[in-house]
Amino acid sequence: METQIPHDSAIGHVTGEAIYIDDILVNEQLLIGKVVYSQYAHARIKSFDLSEAKKVNGVHVVLCYKDIPGHNQMGPVIKDEPVLAEQDITFIGQAMFLIAAETEEKCREAEKLIKVEYEPLDAILTLDEAIEKNSLLGPPREMKRGDVDIALKSSKHVLRGELRTGAQEHWYLETQTCLCVPGEGNEINVFSSTQHPTETQTLIAEVLGIKRNEVVVEVRRMGGGFGGKETQANHVACWTALLCNVTKRPVKIRLFRDDDMIMTGKRHRYLTKYEAGFDDEGLIDAVKLEFNSDGGAATDLSFAIMERTMLHADNSYYIPNMSVTALVWKTNLPPNTAMRGFGGPQGMASMETVIDRVARYLKKDPIEIRRKNFYGLNDRNITHYGQTVENNRLYIIYDQILKSADYEKRRKEISDFNTQNEFFKKGLALTPVKFGISFTTTFLNQAGALVNVYTDGTILVNHGGTEMGQGLNTKMQFIAAAEFGISIDRVKVNATNTSKVPNTSATAASSGSDMNGMAVKNAIDIIKERISKELAQLWNEKDVNHPSVPSSIIFKDNFIFDSDHPDRRISFANAMKQMNLRQVSLSSAGFYKTPTIGWDKIKGQGKPFFYYSFGMAASEVMIDILTGQYTLLRSDILQDVGDSINPEIDLGQIEGGFIQGVGWCTTEEIKWDTKGNLMTHSPDTYKIPTVQDIPKDFRVKLTEGVPNPVGTIRRSKAIGEPPFMLAISVWLAIKDAISAVGNHKIEPEFSLPATNETILLSIEKIKTFKVLKTLKV
Repeated sequence: METQIPHDSAIGHVTGEAIYIDDILVNEQLLIGKVVYSQYAHARIKSFDLSEAKKVNGVHVVLCYKDIPGHNQMGPVIKDEPVLAEQDITFIGQAMFLIAAETEEKCREAEKLIKVEYEPLDAILTLDEAIEKNSLLGPPREMKRGDVDIALKSSKHVLRGELRTGAQEHWYLETQTCLCVPGEGNEINVFSSTQHPTETQTLIAEVLGIKRNEVVVEVRRMGGGFGGKETQANHVACWTALLCNVTKRPVKIRLFRDDDMIMTGKRHRYLTKYEAGFDDEGLIDAVKLEFNSDGGAATDLSFAIMERTMLHADNSYYIPNMSVTALVWKTNLPPNTAMRGFGGPQGMASMETVIDRVARYLKKDPIEIRRKNFYGLNDRNITHYGQTVENNRLYIIYDQILKSADYEKRRKEISDFNTQNEFFKKGLALTPVKFGISFTTTFLNQAGALVNVYTDGTILVNHGGTEMGQGLNTKMQFIAAAEFGISIDRVKVNATNTSKVPNTSATAASSGSDMNGMAVKNAIDIIKERISKELAQLWNEKDVNHPSVPSSIIFKDNFIFDSDHPDRRISFANAMKQMNLRQVSLSSAGFYKTPTIGWDKIKGQGKPFFYYSFGMAASEVMIDILTGQYTLLRSDILQDVGDSINPEIDLGQIEGGFIQGVGWCTTEEIKWDTKGNLMTHSPDTYKIPTVQDIPKDFRVKLTEGVPNPVGTIRRSKAIGEPPFMLAISVWLAIKDAISAVGNHKIEPEFSLPATNETILLSIEKIKTFKVLKTLKV
C-alpha cells in the first residue's frame, strides 16, 4: 500500500483553512479572559483590592483564589502549584487574578485598576545560588554500576570538568490557548491546545469541584507543542474554566506571545560535573556524573525529566563503571517543564563532551573513541540501569554514514583549509544517538481508540493521541486504511475527545504512533473478526458443500474475499450494508499496553524502554574568528526508523527536530535579569533558527532493510525526539573549529549554547593562552 500520503492538514495549513482554537466560531456571548500575573520573583501579598477593576463597563468578573470552588492546585504530579496565588509569590509570571470581559481592551483597563501591596522577599535566580543555599526540590537520586571510585583511581588517565547547558523556549507557533463553553448544569466543554486531554480534564474537574464525567476536553490540533503543552496547557485550561464556570458564558484565553514566554517553563538548564577514566587507546573504564537541574518554583515534571537524563547519560557507550547522581534545585523562576528529548539532550551532551575531551587529550579523532566505546552486539551491551541493548544499529549506521558523508576525505580537506586561512576556521563532528522509547513511568504506556465503520464503507477513527503538526493523525489514517485493506479516502480521523476515548496518556515520549497505532489496530482486529465470521456464515448459507472459514477471509483493495474460494468476493462498502442488515456491530474500542517493560525507580534497575532508536549525524561548520559568526555548511543524517509508516512525514520530523536542536545548541539563549525578569521574551530578543541556520547542504536518509522486530505497529519506530540530539554534532563541530585556532593544541572552554559571544570568548582565551605561552618562552 502506498505510504507516501500527504499530511492530512497540509492543504489546510497552507490555505489557512485548518481550524485552531482561536478560529472556532462561538457566538455573541463569548468573553475574553485575561490572566493578571506577578511582577515579583519572590514576595508576600499583604493585601489586594479588586473593587475598582470590577466596576469597569464590559467586565463581567474578576476572580482571586477565594473564588475557586474546588482545589487551588494544578500541579500534575506533586500538588505544589496553586492555580491562583494566595499569599506567597514564587516567580514572575505567577497567576494572581483572572478577568473576563467583552474585549481585550476592557481586560487591560481593569488590570490597571487592581491594587496589590507586596512585601518583596529575597529570590533565588541561579543554579549556583540554589546549590549554595541547598534549595532542593526533592531528594537526590543515584544510579550506579561497578565501583567508579576504584576504577577512577586505577585508570591511567582521568579527566574532570563541568558543562553548563542552557534553557530553551518551546516557541510553538500557537501560544497557550483554551476555549470553554458551558453546558447543562455542571457540564463544561473544553477546547484546549493540550498534549494531555485526560490530565486537563482531571485538573479542571478538581479545580471546579465537579466530577470528571462533567468535563469534556477536545483537541482537533495544536499549533505545535514540543512538550510545552504536556502539563502547562493545563494552566490556561483551568483559568478559562474558572471564568466560564462563574459567568456561565463561553470564555477564551489566548496568551500574548510575550506573556506566554514570561509565564511558562522552559527546558531545564543544567550544571553537570564529570570525571572520566580511560586508557591510552581511549577505552573508557569509568565515568562519574553529577547532574544539577533548575526545576524552577514548582515540581512539574522535573524529576521524570531528570530520570530520563540519568537513563541517557551513557548515550551510545558501554561504561563498565558508572555513577550518576541527580539533583533538582528550586529557584524563583517559572516551573520548568517537558521539552523535546525530555532530559535526554542534557545527558547526551555531557557524555559527548567526555568523549570529545578524551579524544583531544589523546590527540585522536573523536570518531575513533566513539566507535571503540559503542555498545557491543553480543557483549558489552548492558546499560548502567540493567537493560540489554538489543537490535543495536550503531555499527550499521556508523559504517554507512562514514562513507556517505565522505568523513575521512573531508577531515583532510578541513585540515588543509584551516592551515591556509587565518580568519575562518572549519570544524567537523560526527555524533550518535541511542534513545529509549517508552514512558519511564510505566503505567503511562497505554493507549485507547474507538473505531466506527459506517454502512457506506467509510471509517471514523478516534484515538487518544493528539495532533500537534507531527502527522500522528495521518499515520493513524494510514494504519486504519491498511488494516481494513481500503483506500485512504475512506478513512477520517476525528478530533481527540475525552468522551470518546477516556483515561489516555499524554502524547509525549515519542510514543504517539507506537501506542495509539496499536490501539487502533486492536479495535480494527475486533471488527474484522466479527465481519469475517459473518461473511463466512453468509457464504456458507449459499454453499454448504464448500465452507468458508473466517481465517481465510482477506481484506484488500476495497474488497473482502475468501482466499480459498476466489469467486466469493464482495466490495467493502456492500459488505458493510450486509453486516448492518445481519445485525453485526461495526464499532469497537481498542486498547494497547506496551509489553515486556518494567522499571524499579527505587533501585534504578530494570527495562524502562520497549526498544531503542538509533541515529547519527555528521556536521561541518565554518566560523569567523573575528565576529564569532558560524555557518552550518553541511549535515548528513542517517536515522533508524524501522519500516517507516510514512517516510515523508518521518523525514520532516528528522529535519525539524534537528534544526530545533541546532537552535538549542547555538542561538537560543535565555537570560534573566537580577530581579528575575525574563529578558528574552519576544521574537526580537530570542533567536530561534531561521532559514539561514539550515545546513547549506542537508542530506537526510532513513535506514533501509532494518525493520523493528519487537512488535511495534507495522514494524516502525518512533521519530519525534531522537533527531533533536543529533544537533550535538553541530555544537561539537563548532568546538572543533574553535580548536583549530590553536592548531588543536589548546582545548577550548565551551558551554551550550555556542552563541557568537561564547565562540568569541573561547577564541580569545585560546589566543591569550598562545600569547602567554610565547612570552614565557
